[in-house]
Amino acid sequence: MIKKMPKILIVDDEQDILELIRHTLNKEGFEVQVAANGLQALDLAKKFMPELILMDVMMPVMDGMEACRQLKEDPTTAGIAIVFLTARSEEFAELAGFEAGADDYIAKPIRPRVLMSRLKAVLRRRNAISSNTHESMDFGNLKIDRERFVVEFNGKTLQFPRKEFELLSFLASRPGRVFSRDEILENVWGNEVLVVDRTIDVHVRKIREKLNDQFIQTVKGVGYKFDQN
Repeated sequence: MIKKMPKILIVDDEQDILELIRHTLNKEGFEVQVAANGLQALDLAKKFMPELILMDVMMPVMDGMEACRQLKEDPTTAGIAIVFLTARSEEFAELAGFEAGADDYIAKPIRPRVLMSRLKAVLRRRNAISSNTHESMDFGNLKIDRERFVVEFNGKTLQFPRKEFELLSFLASRPGRVFSRDEILENVWGNEVLVVDRTIDVHVRKIREKLNDQFIQTVKGVGYKFDQN
């Protein structure tokens, strides 16, 4: 049986970059579609339903950050992995992207070998997290549904950005177990993604805000744990 290759949507307003990436991905056997801005990406993502979107940050009509936020807020596209293309590597830009729900960053100019390595790593990690976590977890007033990428809390259905959802799912997979920052980074972001400790803190803070400061506890000097009591 022939293994079906993942579908990838490329979003960039520069035609030469689109063609370079499309050519690189086609050579690897990926099924590829392209869009010229974030607004086109929103429409095409629902029709094409890719496993991953590779998206430029700075674009006309709608930029990558806004497109990412809207994709993560829509239940039909919330589970799609998103990797940003950017010429900006400042910490604040990375944090803004991760807060919007991005899975990784790839810096321009594009180097095909690095591009393929990072994309394959994101897809591997995405599949590993999905297979290693129960489809649904029930903690009374908190239910985590991995199939729909939604969280139900006190009877209300909440949509989480992908990284917040994966972080919560990872911690909840072993209630009471303390995970170090390094373990969280490796399992949720992966070794190939360069993020700072503050990225974890930002995501934890946002999860706590949505869950009324319940469930996730800080273990000083070590990391975080999920406490269902």
